[in-house]
Amino acid sequence: MHDQPDQLEPESLLREISDLEGRIGELRQAAGIPEPDLRATLDAALVELELALTVLRTMGGEQTGEQGGSAAAENERRVLRTVFQDAPVPLFLLDRTTSVRRVNRQAATLLGTSSGYVSGKQFTAFCDMATRAAVRSQLAAVVRTGRRRRVNVRFLGRDHPVDAVVTLARVWIRGEPDPMVVVAAGPTTTPTDDRPQKGVAKNQARAAQGAPVDDEAVATIVHRMDVLATASELLLDEPVFNETVAVRRCARLLAAELADWAFIDLTGPNGGPGGQLQGGIHAAGAPELRRQVVMGPEDEHSVEAARMLEEVEPAQGTLPHTVFVTRQSALRPHVENLDVLGVCPDGHPVCGKIGATSVLSVPIEDGDRAIGTITLAASGEYGPFDLMDLGVVQRLGRYLALVIRAARLYRRRAEVADTLQAGLLPKSLPAIPGVSVAARYLTSTHGSDVGGDFYDVFRTENGWGLVLGDVCGKGEDAAAVTATARHCVRLASRWKASPGDVLGIVNEALLDEDRFVTAVMAGLTLETERVLVSLGTAGHPPAIVVRADGVIRSASRGGVPLGLFEDFEAGLDTIDLTVGDTLILHSDGVLEACDMTRQEFGQERLLEALAGHAGDTPEGMLAGVERALLDFCDGDLRDDVSMLALRVEPPSLG
Repeated sequence: MHDQPDQLEPESLLREISDLEGRIGELRQAAGIPEPDLRATLDAALVELELALTVLRTMGGEQTGEQGGSAAAENERRVLRTVFQDAPVPLFLLDRTTSVRRVNRQAATLLGTSSGYVSGKQFTAFCDMATRAAVRSQLAAVVRTGRRRRVNVRFLGRDHPVDAVVTLARVWIRGEPDPMVVVAAGPTTTPTDDRPQKGVAKNQARAAQGAPVDDEAVATIVHRMDVLATASELLLDEPVFNETVAVRRCARLLAAELADWAFIDLTGPNGGPGGQLQGGIHAAGAPELRRQVVMGPEDEHSVEAARMLEEVEPAQGTLPHTVFVTRQSALRPHVENLDVLGVCPDGHPVCGKIGATSVLSVPIEDGDRAIGTITLAASGEYGPFDLMDLGVVQRLGRYLALVIRAARLYRRRAEVADTLQAGLLPKSLPAIPGVSVAARYLTSTHGSDVGGDFYDVFRTENGWGLVLGDVCGKGEDAAAVTATARHCVRLASRWKASPGDVLGIVNEALLDEDRFVTAVMAGLTLETERVLVSLGTAGHPPAIVVRADGVIRSASRGGVPLGLFEDFEAGLDTIDLTVGDTLILHSDGVLEACDMTRQEFGQERLLEALAGHAGDTPEGMLAGVERALLDFCDGDLRDDVSMLALRVEPPSLG
């Protein structure tokens, strides 16, 4: 084993330049990761400048030196093996590409793993992301210049990161075409900083500082159980399963308790490989896997990175995509290939962007097929992922799959209900001469059954009619009563002019039903620049009139709900509308919408919302009420909401 002059033949020169370009790119990435080690990166950059100068000076140089005989080579190998076995410090032997060729027992113990696991992997895979590029550059400098160097390194130990000072020395081993590097790790320490540590990392840090190992193991298991219990509570704590809420809650929990970053990717409702495998890959082509959510640290740099990574789809060949297709979980305790999670739009590997040094990915499968993946990434600050982490995330993946399947079944049922509901409402409102009409219908956010609200605009014996009603209850039975009430109003209006008489006929038709109906009906008689309105009310919120000058009044109440008593009498009122006046009909879902404190929206807030939009079109007025209502209840509607608005317009000049 001896030092040897540099050798730079043309092909060697090209290789040097290519390697130099790659390391410079890594230094740029290292400078951009969270909490970069800028001093180490700067030192490495200066080393690269020196190296480039050396290459320029030796261009065209002739090869010098000779190789020794086989006996000498064998003697050197024997000496090297002896050094590795007997040395009291951790030693690594690296080839020119910085791949680990051999480690001694002390080095394997330092990393908390076996010699066989370390051999063949990139040395920098066992270093934290902040110093990888700098270490790689220093290694290259040692290979080229032969000068020894000392570098501060944070190793990614199995239980906790380990700080060390390593000495890098170039050696020539006879029989090897390229120089190699011996890495000797000096006195080591464990992190003692006061930075907040999440989840099990707290227990690992305690163990590193002298806490009993048994206590650490127990605390680790208890923590994993707590994570699963918390996940179950978060995923199931919803009156209605919501896929988006469940996915975001799951990602947030994982990023807070088990990892620095959590990625969740899903297919559409009908996607997911299932059935038999052929050679580990599903026979049918895998459906498209789309990124749903990315959760990471809350600092400004990470939040910006998360927004960008949500646009990076899990492409074919990445770990999440492979796990999804094969339905086989994957654990990478020490990441060597930084492209394992894909590449950012700016060309940088995702792992480099977020400083990920350890990755695991599990399928989200509901028993029949895979519907997505959960992928976790850690910077190594709290130790690489292990099989216990993998088992916890696998279980959580099954929980999430069941919730998503329930949510999608619920959504399909809701879509059927929406289709049925649409059949109970007019597809469009008819054009009425001299007036404009608008309608709004909002479905309840609770439950997936078809609602009981209905409205209609239709011709009557002497003009036009408007009706808005609400059937008690929801579901298919309520839908049948809704259809009966709506069509009965239309039919009765063909030969009865008074809304009170029409509602009386509807009452008789509903007496045999098990549900009652509240309703308000307006009969319109059109005159020039004027509309006479006859109102009939059956236990329903009264109509509202917004005058052209902004004055608001409510019509009289009265009547009992339809379908309860044979002796029925509607509440009656008449209103005279002139140009600019607006008539509003609405369901009790508007008044009974509640905020977080269970306070109702009420009549006064409705009148205020109408007054605030009195100058708008009828459509604008209803839209204003809708916004005020949703803001008040934070989008959480306990009941369906329906509204009708009619305004008398100025006569057309045409």
